[in-house]
Amino acid sequence: MSPGSLGKVLEQLGSTEHPNLLAGVQGLEDAGVYRISDDRALVQTVDFFPPIVDDPRWFGRIAAANSLSDVYAMGGKALTGLNIVGWPKKLDVSLLGEILAGGMDKLREAGAALCGGHSVTDSEIKYGLAVTGEVHPDRVWRNSGARLGDLVLLSKPLGMGAVSTAIKKAKAGDDMIAAAMEQMAMLNKAAAEALADLQVHGATDVTGFGLLGHGCEMAEAAGLALHISAGQVPIFAGALDLSRSGILSGGCARGRENLKGRVHLQSGVDAASADIMFDAETSGGLLIAVPENVAAAAQQRLADAGTPCSTIVGEFHPREEFAVVVE
Repeated sequence: MSPGSLGKVLEQLGSTEHPNLLAGVQGLEDAGVYRISDDRALVQTVDFFPPIVDDPRWFGRIAAANSLSDVYAMGGKALTGLNIVGWPKKLDVSLLGEILAGGMDKLREAGAALCGGHSVTDSEIKYGLAVTGEVHPDRVWRNSGARLGDLVLLSKPLGMGAVSTAIKKAKAGDDMIAAAMEQMAMLNKAAAEALADLQVHGATDVTGFGLLGHGCEMAEAAGLALHISAGQVPIFAGALDLSRSGILSGGCARGRENLKGRVHLQSGVDAASADIMFDAETSGGLLIAVPENVAAAAQQRLADAGTPCSTIVGEFHPREEFAVVVE
């Protein structure tokens, strides 16, 4: 759902406040956080979607990594997972076994336990996880936490919307598919752990709303403006060519529509690069706001942890007409 539609739905819930709820539906945080003691809080999230690659085991890995990502975006550690499955009656359940095995691969890598799950008959395949994690109540990373002058780092390159669309259209080569599956299945665990004891003011993961959508959420929640340097934004190999040929997910057009009046593209910004920044990502990297004096150390830690990139892509400025300015 678009952020606007989602916001209208959530308005119907009325107050969801609770004395132990540290993060909930307000502020569009990546996951809920519930304090259970002075030094422990639960992180809870759920995500699932239809296949974006043909290989069932890789689909399971990607969907599970995407589901786990919101725990890491809150600065947490994953503890448990529950499978969520939609399955057509006509399909061989051995394929489902492969999908679930792929999900189990990622739960093991995360150090989390599989507790069970739930399945329903559906017209199309869907898979994901409900994940519970933990975090110290005083060390929750919020998307609203950025401060004036903070620099913003990105831990994975953009372009999965274009690549996944190319896969569906049989426009992606084997090497591109293999590299994209590896990136999408990569957990954000190493990135979160690398920065756990650094001064992180705010964070989110770049998923369905794209870099610019999630950047808007961070800027608006903090009451600031995020200036993004287009030339510094890392893009997955080959994705720019796909964008130039018009191969993008439906998330690109939705992103442009939803972000009208909130994002300003300065003249000279490459149109194909802008489309990728608007486009949806699957299991994208962390977008992390840190003080300027911490940025170099954060970059080095991410590089040492083996993240695909550790690039400074922007800076938070005082609030202005647009939430995000792409320069």
